[in-house]
Amino acid sequence: MTNLRSTFAAGLAALGLAFSAAPTLAGSADDGTRALRQQERQRVGIYKAHFPDLATARKAAISFHANLLEAEYATGYLILELDGAEIAALQRFGFRIEPAPEFIARRDAFLAEIQAATDARRRLNPSAPDAGIQSIPGYACYETVEETFAAAQSFATSFPALATWSDVGDSWEKSQGLGGYDMHVLKLTNSAVPGPKPKLFVNAAIHAREYTTAPLVLEFARWLVNGHGQNADATWLMDHHEVHLMLQANPDGRKKAEAGASWRKNTNTAYCGATSNNRGADLNRNFTYSWNSTGGVGSSGNPCSETYRGPSAGSEPEVQAVEAYARSLWPDRRGPGLDDPAPADTSGIHLDIHSYSQLVLWPWGVRTTPAPNGTALQTLGRRFAYFNDYEPMQSIGLYPTDGTSDSVSYGELGVAAYTFELGTSFFQSCTAYNNTIKPDNLPALIYAAKVVRTPYTTPAGPDVTALALSGDASGAGVPAGTVVTLSAAITDTRFNNNGIEPTQNIVSAEAHVDVPPWANGATPITLNASDGAFNSKTENVGGTLDTTGLGVGKHIVYVRGSDASGEFGPVSAVFLRVSDGTPPAISLSLTATQRTRNRYVVDLTWSGAIGGNVDIYRDGARVAVTANDGAHRELRTRGTWRYQVCEADSTTACSPEQTITF
Repeated sequence: MTNLRSTFAAGLAALGLAFSAAPTLAGSADDGTRALRQQERQRVGIYKAHFPDLATARKAAISFHANLLEAEYATGYLILELDGAEIAALQRFGFRIEPAPEFIARRDAFLAEIQAATDARRRLNPSAPDAGIQSIPGYACYETVEETFAAAQSFATSFPALATWSDVGDSWEKSQGLGGYDMHVLKLTNSAVPGPKPKLFVNAAIHAREYTTAPLVLEFARWLVNGHGQNADATWLMDHHEVHLMLQANPDGRKKAEAGASWRKNTNTAYCGATSNNRGADLNRNFTYSWNSTGGVGSSGNPCSETYRGPSAGSEPEVQAVEAYARSLWPDRRGPGLDDPAPADTSGIHLDIHSYSQLVLWPWGVRTTPAPNGTALQTLGRRFAYFNDYEPMQSIGLYPTDGTSDSVSYGELGVAAYTFELGTSFFQSCTAYNNTIKPDNLPALIYAAKVVRTPYTTPAGPDVTALALSGDASGAGVPAGTVVTLSAAITDTRFNNNGIEPTQNIVSAEAHVDVPPWANGATPITLNASDGAFNSKTENVGGTLDTTGLGVGKHIVYVRGSDASGEFGPVSAVFLRVSDGTPPAISLSLTATQRTRNRYVVDLTWSGAIGGNVDIYRDGARVAVTANDGAHRELRTRGTWRYQVCEADSTTACSPEQTITF
């Protein structure tokens, strides 16, 4: 590797792409980050690996995930950091390898911008902290570890009945008395509603350099907490399910990545030297169930390798915290053998959020044979991939991997486990994150929360879409005694590629008011096919809801459908508001029309006592001021949005808030 890197560095110098180190500022707060960035610039064994076909590229993105820096499949190549043996291995699979000086130049410019911003800060204040990636235009959306933790703590402080922020372990540096961080979990559920409740566990950023992962999971927390009482789906999920979020599974390493390093592992100085950028253990090769189980192929025994598995199974405190927490959530429902299935009624889902190769993965990664629950895992995986348009596949690449996070959840406990690989690049801009990664993946996380009660069966059933009530019953409301018409679509077709899922005709649909269908005392209201017969894979359905006897206020209407397999799919919900009969001064209605796969035109129409201009609010923030012509249109990505219109500069002359999901 030394000869390859030195030869390639000389080539870079000839191209004028090398960056000189900036001078050290006397009295600076911490020059460790400067040295870290200088080491990062020395990583020049970076190549374009032109793949022979897309399927091989995706398998390489799994097996060479530790080497992967960019996965823009449309270019025909992956960007990988490789040594000679790895180059030879890829060539055996038909890859053509060439240097990637453009990527290195972009990387070095990225590091130089961070250093320049830090130097500017410290000229004004020698004790100023490192600027980090947020100082670079286009990267300000990525919260630091401290900002992530502060946001989570604010949920627990502001909404104590909905959120708790718990210390569940220590990072490696914390365990050694070297600063570091507590390992925290944000638990989200309405504590006023008794359990037991099914549990979704999501961890993010176990590989430190994967920028997009923690912000996405934090955004999921915002959707749940801010949506409780405002969005019917968020409300029932918080009332009847639990969501557990480990937002930063490798906080020590994340701080190195925030300084610009492509840091993957934890920061354990016992491995590869105390000051090396290659030190630490790969936490996603250190889990106990399948640790070092593939004869050295699925992880490395070299402490300087990016896939170093650690000296023993579960040796790292961060992994110990994840494993202990997972075991506290779910009982063991799977036998010890690789071919022992979990029972079909096993509850719970574990999601490990990574980047960057646009994949949805499930066990096994240790062998090519499907997991004993493989059919059900594929079904749910292809449901997730419907939302994010990623490639769903078993997590076996060109080679097996071992010691990964699903070893405790699925391998040991039998809980459905998945890895999401977000986006395409180490240099994932906030534009790409906000416009693509977040809107594409947030609905997949919401779907996981919906099916977590029975993830091995419910995803085989149909989805509910286009759910609506007549007469502004979800907005301003209707007087008690009003008969409200419900309409919806039930579809069994929302799967993505890479598998042939059985899709059947829809055979039934039903609604439940206030009592969810799985609860004691649930009474279904039959919904009928709008065309008179259930005989296709997508059916428009309708029915009536008599509000006689319902109290004034919001009620939740749960809707689900079943197909010819006999499976009911996940619930979707809408608010039914019973009013006291006093009409609102301002009323608002919403419609959405699909323009592309993930983009919709939202039309707002309103009427009532408004003088002058109108303020348009989306998700609680004013987003537009328009003339009072009764209509407003905007383009939004797939998701759930809350709207309100108010007389300009008024906080009281407003319509009731309306929610739309598409």
